[in-house]
Amino acid sequence: MRRLYGAIVLYAGIMHFFKERNFRKIVPPFLPFKKTIVYLTGVIEIVLGAMLVLNKGTKLAGRGLALFLVAVWPANIYMAQRNFPIAGKRMPAALWGRVLFQIPLIKWALNISKK
Repeated sequence: MRRLYGAIVLYAGIMHFFKERNFRKIVPPFLPFKKTIVYLTGVIEIVLGAMLVLNKGTKLAGRGLALFLVAVWPANIYMAQRNFPIAGKRMPAALWGRVLFQIPLIKWALNISKK
């Protein structure tokens, strides 16, 4: 399961570079340098995801991922508040579900860090 989680995080990080504009839209407006933030968070996800997939530094990766998920939570909340379209459709329940889903993702990351 750790490798699956790592693969998902790794994929999300890579997508920051292919879909940068989409990620930039969800950076809350009070933050400057949106493009830089998107690329930086992409690199962080790639590194943490790779660490989990490769089983290297999993304690550090788990803790780092938990902190990262807390740090990006405002973007998910902003996305839900603004009802951003997903695949061209407005789906507020899915967006708010994503906000709530951060809690088990954070717990999962912390559990990884304990192993």
